[in-house]
Amino acid sequence: MTLDVVICLIGFVLLYFGAEWLVKGSSSLARSLGVTPLAIGLTVVAYGTSMPEFVVSVLSAHREKSMIAVGNVVGSNIFNVAFILGLAALIRPLACNRGAARRDNPIMLGVSLFVLVICLDSHIGRIDGAVLFLGIIAYTVMNFWFSRREAREGASGQPEAAVQEVGYLASRPRQILCIAAGIAGVIIGADRVVVSAEKIMTALGVSEKFIGLTVVAVGTSLPELATSVVAALRKEMDISVGNIIGSNVFNILSVLGAAALIRPIDIPCGFIGSGMWIDYAVMVFTSTLPLFMMWRKPLISRKEGLALLLIYVGYMVFLVKNA
Repeated sequence: MTLDVVICLIGFVLLYFGAEWLVKGSSSLARSLGVTPLAIGLTVVAYGTSMPEFVVSVLSAHREKSMIAVGNVVGSNIFNVAFILGLAALIRPLACNRGAARRDNPIMLGVSLFVLVICLDSHIGRIDGAVLFLGIIAYTVMNFWFSRREAREGASGQPEAAVQEVGYLASRPRQILCIAAGIAGVIIGADRVVVSAEKIMTALGVSEKFIGLTVVAVGTSLPELATSVVAALRKEMDISVGNIIGSNVFNILSVLGAAALIRPIDIPCGFIGSGMWIDYAVMVFTSTLPLFMMWRKPLISRKEGLALLLIYVGYMVFLVKNA
């Protein structure tokens, strides 16, 4: 099992750097083609950091490891809000654009509730997957529309910093090479993570759901963790919040949607019997917290950040006790 653990760690490293290269290359290419920095920050950066979840879940669904696919999305969304936002807020209170906070937070909560509803029959079919995937297309178009309107109105240029954060490559060949290397890194890393996680799961005698909600979810969220924490340290609080919200929406709509389109996802033992409803409920609950915390004032304080971290610790204790 030691070798499988090493291979899994190597897979996570490839996922992390693959996502970073993909975001850097895609951001640079989009910018050189005249796409506004605001639109890049709202889409490419947030979606690029979610590519590990996307590839891992799609590969898991293809290999009929449905609980890893679903657990990865649910666990990543819980980790993103409770741990990453909590840690970033502890480093520095997180303030963000009021309009974005009131627009995107409800969307994150809404799609979380929607996926809870479609899972009540313990099945995510291809029609469900198509609806979810159409949702991410609509969300992306909406983000581009709002970004252009806010740019015309002279909104703050914080997403410009998001582009600078991931670096800018002026050379078109370097942009394409970086994108290709990023895609290769994410795909190879995801393949190694799925295969090794399955072997570790068998050796430890734990369920697919537990591995997906913990090891795989945390590992595939490393790009979001790095981006949000570094952004908080550099006082780019909008990036910390926007990256997490955008990534969570992408995880549900695009990751689950694509996985279900490739192979319908069945939840073994049923939605209730598998205990998956508890994890979905935690995901929905954590998705409501940024909305309530930022409704009156677009700010997550250090105390609220600590509360988020304690919620995540409590959830992990629950998972380990019921593994």
